[in-house]
Order: sequence, then structure tokens, then C-alpha cells
Amino acid sequence: MADTRTQILDAAERLFAERGFHGTSVRAITDLAGANLAAVGYHFGSKAELVAAVVRRVVEPINAAQCAGLDRLLARTPDPPVAELVEAFAGPLFDGMPAGDEGGARTSRLIMTIFGDPAEEMRTWTGAAEDTVRDRFLAAFGRALPGLSPEELWFRLRGILAVTAVDRVDVHNQRCPGDPSPVAGEAARRWAITFLAAAMSAPPTGT
Repeated sequence: MADTRTQILDAAERLFAERGFHGTSVRAITDLAGANLAAVGYHFGSKAELVAAVVRRVVEPINAAQCAGLDRLLARTPDPPVAELVEAFAGPLFDGMPAGDEGGARTSRLIMTIFGDPAEEMRTWTGAAEDTVRDRFLAAFGRALPGLSPEELWFRLRGILAVTAVDRVDVHNQRCPGDPSPVAGEAARRWAITFLAAAMSAPPTGT
């Protein structure tokens, strides 16, 4: 059996993804986890610190894979092309939210909740590691797309996150037993990267 801390994280991930931050009570989390009410305070300190731990547990492996992909590209050339940068950034998002996997379904719903939840606690969980990933990709995309303003570049990079999360949520919500096949999942990844590379490469928006 998982330890109490892991059980709380699992329960909180499910409930935050389904109900949002304010819609999820500490009692609901501990009831689902089979833990006592004081366990959240003991292991995490507060509900806000718990949601930060939940999100980091999901995001950190994705960030690590994104950085590893970028490192491989930069080892070959200091200026990778846009399509390869999109693959390095978006590919781990698909890998972290695989079709037909309940863990992937929870991850995709949680990421969509982060985008849409108005709670401040869903905005303040990021730290130095997340900032480093963002800044490294912004710098690489900035060299590949020198005509874009920093503001438009950041808007487009956030669009990669949004498109990927929406696609994964749709897959998990509509799938039938035994479907989609791994081939279909890989095809969706290729389609998304082709689409996103074209979107990232579009000329700057006129003023």
C-alpha cells in the first residue's frame, strides 16, 4: 500500500482536477485518502502547499523531459529549427498524458484546471525550476523567431500547453473501451506538432 503522503497526493490530484481549488475541501481529500484530517497539515502544512506539491509531482517529470530534449538539440546546433523545438517542448506533454491511461487522464484534467481555475493558489505554485524551463525555451524560440515580440512569443508558447491539454482531455473524455489505439495516439502527437510548429512559425501579428 502507498504511504499516507502518497495517498493524500493521489486523492488531492483527483479532486483538484475535478473540482478546482476552492471546490475541494481538506476533509474531502483526507476522506478519499483514508487519512485523518490532521495529516494534510502534518505532511504539507496547508491546502495551498498541498496543491503546489500535487502540481509539481505531475509537472516535474514533464519539465525534466523537456529540458533533456532541448539539451539534445542544443548539443547538435545552437539554433535548432522551430519544428524541433516544438517537438522537444510538446512531445513530453503527450508522453505525460498518454491516451487510454487513467494517470494521463488525471494529468490532463489537472493541467486544464490550472489554466481555468481563478484561485490564486493555482497561479503561485511555480518555482525556479519551472522558470528555468520556460526561460530556456523562450530563449531558443526567440533565436529561431527573431521577428516575434517577447509578449507574442510567450502567448504562442502558452498556446502549445493549451492545445495539448485540450486534446488530451478530449481523448480521455470520449474514448471507448479498447480505443484509441497506440497508433492513433502517435498520429495525434504528429498532427499536433505539425500544427503547432506552423502556428509558432506564423509571421508576427500586425499592430
